[in-house]
Amino acid sequence: MAKKTAGSQRSGSTPATVALRAMGIAFSERSYAHDPAVTDFGGEAARALGVAPERVFKTLLANVDGALAVAIVPVAGTLDLKALAAALGGKRAAMADPAMAERRTGYVVGGMSPLGQRSRLRTVLDASAMAHATVLVSGGRRGLDLELRPDDLLQATSSVLAEIGRVG
Repeated sequence: MAKKTAGSQRSGSTPATVALRAMGIAFSERSYAHDPAVTDFGGEAARALGVAPERVFKTLLANVDGALAVAIVPVAGTLDLKALAAALGGKRAAMADPAMAERRTGYVVGGMSPLGQRSRLRTVLDASAMAHATVLVSGGRRGLDLELRPDDLLQATSSVLAEIGRVG
């Protein structure tokens, strides 16, 4: 995995890539042609990049006891809202309104990265990420994923590590 440096910003930079470069975290950009008719964004990324869906993680926003939070879970499964609430010391969680999620993060649905968001939100990374040498997350636009070590993702997002994903 080639390390991108803070001085190597290109015209295709996103807030996510800028944030990783600023932190000195090694990552690889993985681009693919996004089909505008596809709404299973994570599944599309896994197929297009030839990566197991268990290694591709989606970024979801949820409302936990009145405060927005970020959940990073494999595209191969779903988010367990009760587990997310518990991981953050809360009682209830519900999915956030997509328009609100876009406003708070600065990203569009399907291109929402856990990195470089407009607002720093409490974040939980599914513990299954640690089983892989590298994982992929959205790079901040549809058709761009970033591959990095799970430890680096944990550090870059100041995440809590917990079992918040459900298989299937």
